[in-house]
Amino acid sequence: MRTAIGMAVVAALAAIGTQAAVAQTPIPSEPANAVNLVDGLEGVFGTHAARRSGARGVCAAGEFVGNKAASAISKASAFSGKPVPVTLRFSVGGGNPNAPENGKGVRGLAAQFDLPNGEQWLMANISAPFFTAATPDAFLAFLEARKPDPATKKPDPAKIAAAAAKYPDFKPQMEWVAKTGVPASYAAVNYWSTNAFKFTNAAGKTQFAKWMFLPVTGQEFIPDDKLATYAKVFLEDELKGRVAQIPVEFDMVLQLAQPGDPTDNATVAWPDDRKKVVAGRLKVTAVTDKSTCDGINFNPLVLPTGIEGSDDPLLAARAGSYAVSQARRLAK
Repeated sequence: MRTAIGMAVVAALAAIGTQAAVAQTPIPSEPANAVNLVDGLEGVFGTHAARRSGARGVCAAGEFVGNKAASAISKASAFSGKPVPVTLRFSVGGGNPNAPENGKGVRGLAAQFDLPNGEQWLMANISAPFFTAATPDAFLAFLEARKPDPATKKPDPAKIAAAAAKYPDFKPQMEWVAKTGVPASYAAVNYWSTNAFKFTNAAGKTQFAKWMFLPVTGQEFIPDDKLATYAKVFLEDELKGRVAQIPVEFDMVLQLAQPGDPTDNATVAWPDDRKKVVAGRLKVTAVTDKSTCDGINFNPLVLPTGIEGSDDPLLAARAGSYAVSQARRLAK
């Protein structure tokens, strides 16, 4: 009996010690920067030749025709009303190049607009109105908490809980993913910028806005009871077939901020009643070879005249980490 009691006490003390150690570990372990954010992604998903985020994906080509009504908001040449070529990349969220496509999670739509006079507009949008975390430090904490333990090969639940307690801004995207179905197509789901940007028109008037890409034919989700009938890899072939049969188009919609709407926190969606302006239409014309988009890092701060980044700290963090990720890919 004494032995059993003693063993129970030892186990309890060990558990308390483990919890205390987790509680005393800084979250994150150091301030975030471009290098340790990419290290964090590699810690969760491993090191491979693919992108560190959105590792599984497909390239496509298209064109964008801006709506002149949007020129009242921004003088960017994208809104001239003339078609501009666009290089696209659709992806499954996360850094696993073998991620199953019939599982829950965000999808990505990245784009490079090749504008007149050598200007470019790069962006990376996701199928949720919220980013994972509000700040670079919070995102690093999110990643560090999910790094698999060498002994168990799984993340430590205590570390995940501690990070979530410190950073409640993880919650909006996680709840969104949990309640949202699995997209049946890259072409049939909404995409959001999540970050805010500052738009300036020809008269010098400024307006903060976020954007969305909304499929013209609406969203399509796989019923939960049908997920097992889908192959783990189907999105590229589905997109090829769809583009060959019907127009694949998205309306780009600007959501305009009102005073007091946060421009520095991508985990907070603005109220749905904010004014929206259809800024143009994106048409996907072909699925293309991976070489057409693999060399693009989709830096969200490569912007045309008339559009600037906001005070959201994630924008600079994303730009820097995308560059580090690209350098590591090219070095392979």
